[in-house]
Amino acid sequence: MIKGNEIKNESKYPIVVSTWAFVDAARAAWRVADAGFSAVDAVVQGCSTCEQLQCDGTVGPGGSPDENGETTLDALVMNGATMEVGAVAAMRYVKDGIKAAQLVMQYTEHTLLVGEQASVFAISMGLPGPTNL
Repeated sequence: MIKGNEIKNESKYPIVVSTWAFVDAARAAWRVADAGFSAVDAVVQGCSTCEQLQCDGTVGPGGSPDENGETTLDALVMNGATMEVGAVAAMRYVKDGIKAAQLVMQYTEHTLLVGEQASVFAISMGLPGPTNL
């Protein structure tokens, strides 16, 4: 509930809102939030689930290829409380774009890593790769 400039959380349970009918992704996010993890962790898990399931055929590996027939991944995550941002773009070989974006936010001074830099960073941080997307 919002009173003036003060926000009070009177809800006993976390809330997950999705603009699409990706029920499995929303459930995955809710499980993380309900377990007491951060909102960012919940969002990342929801998005990661969508990447794995290829929710609408354009998200994640196997998604829409570029003009050369190659699929690259873009992802961005933001912590609304701290305004921290992490993102990857044109990332090849690594299937989990949103987790890579979270790692950029957590472990670098950068906002965005692109292309080979994004792939090398993600793999160096322990994400599986290289694979054909």
